Amino acid sequence: MFSTDIYKQRREVLKSKLNKGIGLFMGNHEAPCNYTGNTYHFRQDSNFLYYFGLDEPDLAAVIDFETGREILFADDVSLDDVVWTGPLPGMQEKAERIGVEETKPRGSLTAYVSGEKKKGRPVHFLPPYRGDNMIELMDMLGIHPSQQKETASEAFIRAVVSMRMIKQPEEIAQIDRACDLGYAMHYTAMNMAKPGMVEQELAGIMEGIAVSGGYMPSFPIILTQNGEVMHGHSHHQVLTKGRLLLMDAGAELPSHYCSDFTRTIPVSGEFTGIQKDLYNLVLDANNHCINMCAPGVSYKDVHLASAHIITDGLKQLGLMKGDTAEAVASGAHAAFWPTGLGHNMGLDVHDMEDLGEQFVGYDHTVSRSPQFGLKSLRMARVLEPGNVMTVEPGFYVIPTLLEMWKEEGHNAAFINFEKCEPLYDFGGIRIEDDVLITNEGYRLLGSKRLPVTVEEIKEVMK
Repeated sequence: MFSTDIYKQRREVLKSKLNKGIGLFMGNHEAPCNYTGNTYHFRQDSNFLYYFGLDEPDLAAVIDFETGREILFADDVSLDDVVWTGPLPGMQEKAERIGVEETKPRGSLTAYVSGEKKKGRPVHFLPPYRGDNMIELMDMLGIHPSQQKETASEAFIRAVVSMRMIKQPEEIAQIDRACDLGYAMHYTAMNMAKPGMVEQELAGIMEGIAVSGGYMPSFPIILTQNGEVMHGHSHHQVLTKGRLLLMDAGAELPSHYCSDFTRTIPVSGEFTGIQKDLYNLVLDANNHCINMCAPGVSYKDVHLASAHIITDGLKQLGLMKGDTAEAVASGAHAAFWPTGLGHNMGLDVHDMEDLGEQFVGYDHTVSRSPQFGLKSLRMARVLEPGNVMTVEPGFYVIPTLLEMWKEEGHNAAFINFEKCEPLYDFGGIRIEDDVLITNEGYRLLGSKRLPVTVEEIKEVMK
């Protein structure tokens, strides 16, 4: 937790942005794994953490935007709780830690919120993503779970996003620490990777480092020789010489601030031939885009700059052809890079994705494109000091996609489909770093950058 004053200040700023009704903050409950008493590792709701800081299940809170009243809904521990968990702080002590003066039992939340609604007062809530909270919201407000995302308060969402988008010094310090732990995860895996190992061994080592030095991985680890599969969570393959191993992983601290890095390494220990050419192309795009990051720069423009670099490079390697600008405008490069350049990061590895990307990565100045590839760009708005971004260009050979486009003649003016066929077992390359936007431009997060050049990776893998 941060200091009491930080949570009080955050709530005061939020009150200044909304002036009618009440704001409802639903903390998370325990989530059963296979029976009620055997739960998944608890993860508190990030918006509840941001404003109320208490990292335990079965909590909720309300802010009255008209009177300034704040209420924490929580229960004192019972004798049964003490038997299983030991002595725990009482409800009033929890409230004092975060500067909230009024408390009520957790079981009284539904009656309280329903009563405010009956008075005709607006009840602002954020889009729920867990089933138990959806059911409770339905009981409180009479809104079916299928309609809750659409009926969540846009004013509330926009107010929260406006605050969480700009990271404060105490948050940046936590993200730096998470990046240092992510560095240890990746560096160790690079150093230990050898032909004959099973992918699961490395994934387990990385997860163990995240748990031993923090809270848990910031998302399920992606570690695969099938790098063309964007979220490849299967780790059953034996590491084989000649293949590339893509490792996308990050750490989450006890504060729940996150990191997210990707490195792609050659199982043999050294990039050769077209592997090296394509890796250096992705690295050029990565470095160029990082250097573009600065206040006032559109992140959509940064993404498109990367698309131009990748298209130019693939033309030189014979995989693409034609005019670069026309190829990018038509989305031809998405045959090899169908994802966006990056996303916001903070308390969530995809920060505030639960609130809706249209509010986080987009605003009144830019809307999401329907074009294949470009529509996957999670962040497109103009950068501001305090934004924390990932920069992760890539190159992927997805045979199904290439064959479909070839059969349809889609973007045939820009893609040399026949020259792609020898690469159908290539896999993929992604290089991802975490960046803070500063008043002067940017800085990489963490104490030092993970090995990234072909020479650095070779040295670590020796």
